[in-house]
Amino acid sequence: MVFENSYARRLRRRTLLKGMAGFGSAVAIAKLTGCTPSPSESDGSAPVKLGLVAAITGASALSGESIKRGLEVAIDEINANGGVMGGRPIELVIRDDESTPAYGGAAARELIEREQVAAIFGGLDSPVSLAMLPILHELETPYMGVWAAATGITRNDFDPNYAFRVSANDNIVDSFLSRYAEQEKGASKVGLVLINNPWGESNQAGFEEWAPKYDLEIVGIEKFNDGDTDISAQLGRLKEGGAEALLLVANAAPGAQMMKSLERLNWDVPVVSHWGISGGRFPELAGESAAGKVVFVQTYSFFGEQSPIGERVLAALQEKYNLSGPEEILAPVGTANAYDAMNLMALALDTADSVEGPVLRESFYNLPTFEGLVKTYEQPFTPDNHDALNEDDYILVQWDGNQIVPITS
Repeated sequence: MVFENSYARRLRRRTLLKGMAGFGSAVAIAKLTGCTPSPSESDGSAPVKLGLVAAITGASALSGESIKRGLEVAIDEINANGGVMGGRPIELVIRDDESTPAYGGAAARELIEREQVAAIFGGLDSPVSLAMLPILHELETPYMGVWAAATGITRNDFDPNYAFRVSANDNIVDSFLSRYAEQEKGASKVGLVLINNPWGESNQAGFEEWAPKYDLEIVGIEKFNDGDTDISAQLGRLKEGGAEALLLVANAAPGAQMMKSLERLNWDVPVVSHWGISGGRFPELAGESAAGKVVFVQTYSFFGEQSPIGERVLAALQEKYNLSGPEEILAPVGTANAYDAMNLMALALDTADSVEGPVLRESFYNLPTFEGLVKTYEQPFTPDNHDALNEDDYILVQWDGNQIVPITS
């Protein structure tokens, strides 16, 4: 991998944004003259372009790679079976958001206006997906989330709503984790440890909603930032407050710092986490012993007995990426969700028989049944529900060395 110095990166971004601005003007002029470029509906051989905006570099790069692999395996199958819309292959166009909302928004606009993608898949970071929503709705382009779980991504104020998701929803996850802390860990008092961004805020609202329903007392809400290296003070307050379990919401790098701070305090307390810690090098950064103590949520595991579809996808992943087995699948949730989401997108394209945004959006409500990895999808989306997964589709896992495995007790 070639790394640019900071000046070169800034120059590249300025050049890209200037080019995008110029292109935006060209598009506006073309609209006024009636010559707006659009994907060819009549050319049965033209690829249907779909975009991916995700973290391809940086601390969460593992998440972007896992999503890309799930999408690519699905695309290989779809194209081998004749493509979509009567024979058009799918082409994936990828942009790196570097886990930065501004870059994600710029990438989404460039993919739609310049690359003419019919829809965009999102990545790990909820703040990035939330930043893309106004652009996607302005340009009437469907969004398909495969990881970012903030409740407001799909439960938003846009009408019509172009955001769909094959992933977790924070509000549902918060119920799932709260119930586990109470029923399986025996906790009656919990502390919230939340990353200080819109994703953390989304989960705070969910935990506060669900805690009374599981007779849980939230004894403290502590927040921390991506760059913090010691949050012992915040954890100390939760310990003094009598927390019997901690509910963690953070990505891999900050989550690892939280676990190191727990070790500094010598506080052995159950940690029940959202799935952000699976999107990076959590065991390496936290230490394998500390990482193995955390129970967290996922939607799929490639370990154990697989369905015929699971066996086929696992074999394809092994062959395409030279993997020795499920232990080398980077982040199962990203791969599995992306695989199912791409197949649902292909069904939507076939149902719509169009890449026009409003027509494609409506087609999501009329999809045929699809047997996927995570579940069998029967009418996964309705006008009132744009989340294809629910609490029944979640599982609990833990780290075993560098492997994510289902919990055994």
